[in-house]
Order: sequence, then structure tokens, then C-alpha cells
Amino acid sequence: MQTEERQMKLEAYLHKAEFASLEELAKYIGVSVSTIRRDLAALESGKVVRRTHGGARTLQPPKSDEFVFNVRDTHQVAEKESLGAACAALIQPGQNVIIDSGTTCFHVAKHLGDKVAQIITNSLPVANLFSASNRHEVHLSGGVIYPRLGTLVGPHAVETFSRMHAAVAILSGSGIAEDGVYNSHALIVDIQRAMIRGAAKVIFCFDHTKFGRRSTFFLCDFTDIDIVVTDAKAPESLVDVLRARGLEVVVAPKP
Repeated sequence: MQTEERQMKLEAYLHKAEFASLEELAKYIGVSVSTIRRDLAALESGKVVRRTHGGARTLQPPKSDEFVFNVRDTHQVAEKESLGAACAALIQPGQNVIIDSGTTCFHVAKHLGDKVAQIITNSLPVANLFSASNRHEVHLSGGVIYPRLGTLVGPHAVETFSRMHAAVAILSGSGIAEDGVYNSHALIVDIQRAMIRGAAKVIFCFDHTKFGRRSTFFLCDFTDIDIVVTDAKAPESLVDVLRARGLEVVVAPKP
């Protein structure tokens, strides 16, 4: 692949994803990380992208609203609210909790109330939800702001979760299939894996639209998960598979 073609593909990928790691870009293009660094330097000189620690981001806002937090939070709202309440009911008073940056996890946070005192998150909407509370201690990870998702990503965010421990981690993903959980962005996957390692119990929340879906990046298999919370429309066949693998599956009541 010629240099110009590589750089056009990089620009298009970043325009869609907005933010990506060097490793993610190298895998996508099929070249070495050092080649990606050179291409990004050229694109940066042309004011197309901006290099960051461990990756790059586009300087032009994507046309698609696929990753916009506020837009995504208008999908399956009733199911997410029911899911959020069902998941929050699983948390014991006094437990410290890691909360992922997905919109479903935001709905869980809304239902936690005064049950938890310490919240560890990379989600700006979750942090803002508790920012005015004098009953909650919020630990916000470091990292680079991914504006359209309202989340912090990158090596500093991963390091934050690698150094912390929580009783429970509450996460979501782009899809769950018979072989495990998937997500659509490598930078988020890296952080979620650190979250999983830092928690005694791991809960994943998926509305029914995520069942049977495989996104770009494999996140984890079922050995890393303790509980899956879903809504009443989740396919029974896959729910049965999860239970057969030893997972506890909590089905939220119909909204």
C-alpha cells in the first residue's frame, strides 16, 4: 500500500472513530507502529489529525452520530432505566463501585443513590451526576477526553484502574455473543480490561439489542464475568447459554 493511500485510510478511520491508539491503527492498516507514527506526523503537519500520547485524534468532527453519548442515550431508554434499577439493586450498601462510561451504566449510576460512597469512573456524565453531592467521593480517571462519548481514554486512564480496587465493576459493551463480550473501540477495551482486573465482582449490563452482536474488538470471555443484567426482551436461547456457562443472569422487569 502506497503512503498516500495509507494516510487517506488513516484519515477516514480517525474521522469516523475520532480517537484511536497506535496499535489499533497499525492493526487496521496492516503495517508497523513505526510506520503509523510517520504517517500521523505527516497528517499532523497538514492539520488533519493531532497526535496524542499513544495515539491520535481527528481535528474534524465526525459526520456520524454513532458514538455521541446524548444520541446513544435516547435509544432503548425505558429498557435502560429498568436495567439500571435492577443492576443497582445488586449493589450492597457501602461497597465502592467502578462504573464504565456506557450509557446503560449511566442509568445504573442514577439508581445508586446513597447506597455507595465511593465511585471510580472514566465517565464525565457519571462524574457530573455526583459532582454536587457531599455524600459521594468520586474518583475520576486521568486520560484524554473523548468528547463525543464523554469519556476519558488512553494510557493514563488504564493506569488509574490498574492501581485501584473496587468491590464491584459495572460495565457494558457493544455486543454479547456465545463466545463472549465485544466492544467497538480498542481504547475503551483496554480500560475495561483494567476495570475487570481491579474488581472483586464484575457485572455487565446489556439491553436486548446487544445480544448476538459481535463488534470489532473482543473484550473478554465469560470467565471474567459474574453477573449479566438484561431486559425482558433478551433472547431466551442466549440467556440459557449464559446460565449454562455458570453466569447469574438477572432479567429486569418490563418497563
